[in-house]
Amino acid sequence: MSSDAVAAAVASAFREEWGKVVATLIRTTGDWDLAEECAQDAFALALQRWPRDGIPGRPGAWLTTAARNRAIDVLRRRAVGAAKLREVAAMVPDEPSAVAHDESGVPDDRLRLMFTCCHPALSLEARVALTLRTLAGLTTAEIARAFLSSEPTMAKRLVRAKQKIQNAGIPYRVPPAHLLPDRTPGVLGVLYLLFNEGYSATTGANLVRQNLCAEAVRLARVLAALMPDEAEAAGLLALMLLHDARRSARLDAAGDLVTLEDQDRSSWDQASIGEGVAVLAGALRRGRPGPYQIQAAIAACHATALAAADTDWAQIAGLYEQLARFLPTPVVALNHAVAVGMAFGPAAALPLAAALEESGQLDGYHLLPATKADMLRRLGRLSEASVAYREALELASTDAERRFLTRRLAETSI
Repeated sequence: MSSDAVAAAVASAFREEWGKVVATLIRTTGDWDLAEECAQDAFALALQRWPRDGIPGRPGAWLTTAARNRAIDVLRRRAVGAAKLREVAAMVPDEPSAVAHDESGVPDDRLRLMFTCCHPALSLEARVALTLRTLAGLTTAEIARAFLSSEPTMAKRLVRAKQKIQNAGIPYRVPPAHLLPDRTPGVLGVLYLLFNEGYSATTGANLVRQNLCAEAVRLARVLAALMPDEAEAAGLLALMLLHDARRSARLDAAGDLVTLEDQDRSSWDQASIGEGVAVLAGALRRGRPGPYQIQAAIAACHATALAAADTDWAQIAGLYEQLARFLPTPVVALNHAVAVGMAFGPAAALPLAAALEESGQLDGYHLLPATKADMLRRLGRLSEASVAYREALELASTDAERRFLTRRLAETSI
């Protein structure tokens, strides 16, 4: 068995099975850290064994068994009670009966696990962060970036959330159908940030992680069908569809970033745009607007403009003002500033960006100096723009973004 084939099989198993393996161990051991540690060991063991023994027919079952055996070894060393050891040893890989007969009515394994993880006893941020770490396999750094937090701070929050679950004896089990609405905001937040990490990766060579985008869209479809009266579930699906329709145009053949203004709109997925607009219209008809629906409306303004010059930036600026009532965050304020700059000129928007800079709320966020640099460039203040582009370049974390900012810097340094 070639090393490339094994590596591909392990990577595929990680995408498909990580959350299930961890969830099974958490449910059995009640120990989040142990579950993650043993799951990691199981995947490492797969890299050692599969080249020799071949890729198993049921990778998930193999990984679950390996993780279970590792958990038994750890628990024996800790000298825990015999009853706990018997419970872990008796754990059945994949546990099909537990999946088939739960009371949630959620038809998808991964979505069911997300509802399980998003316990309302935790804060919304803790629910979302813990679920992204435990089930989606995102790193602490990726989650920290999603919340505009430092990695050490996010690591502490994750530890506190796990401790609260253990100390309070909160059970890790699938909630019955009547308790799903209490957990829906957390699940929506998980899917939203999962898609965002796929659409604009935190670090690395690839700005877009297509597998994360596709999985987030798939799960959003399942959730919207499961909860047809939940307007925000439909709004989130519409938002993802409208963004995903433009995904292939965001990078050129060399993998370099293409701005929205310069994208080839003929390459946008018109079927996804049409579906997204229709889903959004259905959500808005329910008369319960929320942040995902408003963001979808903004995305629709971009997606339905035949040319960049046709974009209704004044409407987008107004929509960001509405969004700020639901989400009074500095990122929303920054996006509002961008829209104001496009609608009414960079001179009108520059004070908004400067105020955000002075507040310090977006320190370390590369898009703030990048936005300021673009405004200064459009105003002809090239030396100031050059300074801002250098600051953004130091903070950018993906290769595609760094190359884009390097080109912009060169333009202002002439």
